[in-house]
Amino acid sequence: MTDVLISGAGVAGPTLAWWLRRQGFRPTVVERAPALRDGGYKVDVRGAALTVLDRMGLLEEVRRRDTGMRLARFVDAGGRQLATMDAALFGGREGDDVEMLRGDLARLLVDATGDVEYLFGDSIAALDPAADGVDVTFAGGGRRRFDLVIGADGLHSAVRRLAFGPTATHLRPLGHHIAICTVPAEFGEERVELMHPAPGRSVGVYRTAGAANARALFLFPSPVEEPDHRDLPAQRVALARAFGGAGWRVPELLAAADAPDFYFAPMSQVRLDRWSTGRIGLVGDAGYGPSPASGQGTSLGLVGAYVLAASLAEAGGEPVAGFAAYERRMRPFVEANQGLAERNLAGMVLSSAARIRFQTAMLRVMPRLPGRERMIRRVTEPIRRAAGAITLPEAPAAAR
Repeated sequence: MTDVLISGAGVAGPTLAWWLRRQGFRPTVVERAPALRDGGYKVDVRGAALTVLDRMGLLEEVRRRDTGMRLARFVDAGGRQLATMDAALFGGREGDDVEMLRGDLARLLVDATGDVEYLFGDSIAALDPAADGVDVTFAGGGRRRFDLVIGADGLHSAVRRLAFGPTATHLRPLGHHIAICTVPAEFGEERVELMHPAPGRSVGVYRTAGAANARALFLFPSPVEEPDHRDLPAQRVALARAFGGAGWRVPELLAAADAPDFYFAPMSQVRLDRWSTGRIGLVGDAGYGPSPASGQGTSLGLVGAYVLAASLAEAGGEPVAGFAAYERRMRPFVEANQGLAERNLAGMVLSSAARIRFQTAMLRVMPRLPGRERMIRRVTEPIRRAAGAITLPEAPAAAR
C-alpha cells in the first residue's frame, strides 16, 4: 500500500485524501492549525469543480450550504446608496454555480474522508528524499517515512519552500493586498454585500443568511514594506495605514479588525515551471494559487486534487509517470484560470473617482438597457469558459 503524506487540511488536501483512499492509497494529512475552523470567507465553486463534488456524492450537501446572498449594494463615504446589483452577477456566478463559506466546505470534505489519519497542530519541518521514499521530520519532533509527500498547504506552502526553494521566487505579485476578518453583525445586512469603493481601494461587508456575525473585506495597494505573514500586529498596522482618512464606517471596521480569524495576504499568484520533484508534489494554491482576484482558487484546488489522484492511480502510485500526467492535464486549466485575476482585479479596485462614478452610473441604468442579458453574458463568459476548460479523466473504480 502506498503511504502518502498530505500537508494541509483546507480544500485540496482532504479532497486528495478522499480520492486516494478510494483508490487504495493510505493518506495521512498534517495540518498546522490545532483544529478545523468553521465559517471563514465566501468562496465560489463552479464548472469542473462541481463535477468533482458530484462524483464524491457531496454536491447536494454543498448546495444546501449556499450563502443565499441576494444583493450587492454600493455606498459612498457618507453611506448613501450609489447603486445595487444582483449578488450572483456581482460574484460572476450563474446557473449551477455555488457560493459557500470556505470553512464549511473544508469541514464537509474532512468529514467525508472517514478514517483517514489527521495530525492537527503539527507541520513538516524537514524533508529528506530517498530513491524509495521521503523521510519526514515534523515540527513536533516525530519522524516517519512516506512513499509520496504532497503539499496542499497554501500560498506560504512549507512543502514548496523545502522542496523548491524560497517562497518569494515562486510568487507573482498583482500589486494589491487583501484582508478579511469577522466583525459584529451590526455592520452588515443579512444576505447583502455592502461595498464602499474609493480610488485605489475598496471595503466590503457581508452577512450570510442566519449568520451571527458579519465579515469585512479590504482591498488595497500592497504596502512598500510587507509585514511577515505571521506578524498579525504589523499586518493590522499596515491595514490601518492603507485606509487612513477613509469614510463610511471604515474607521469602525478597522477598530474591529482584532478578530482571531484576521487574514492578511498579498494578491499574488504562484507560478512554477513544475509542480513535482522526485516523490514530492504540489496541489491547489501551493502549486498554482491564482489569487483571490480570480475567484477560482477553490475550484482549482478541487479539480487539481481529483486529477492528481486519478493520475497517480493510473500510474500505480509511480511518481514520475503520475506527476507528469497530472501536470499535462492540469496546466492549461490552471493557466486559463490564472488569466482571470488581473481582469477581475481591475473591476474590484477602481483607480479614480471618475471610474467609480461611471461604474455606479452604469449599474443604475443597466436594468433599463436593451440587450441587458447579452451584456451580462459578456461579463460572465470569461469566467464560465475558464471554469470548464478541462476534460476530467474518468474516476478510476474504487479499490477492493
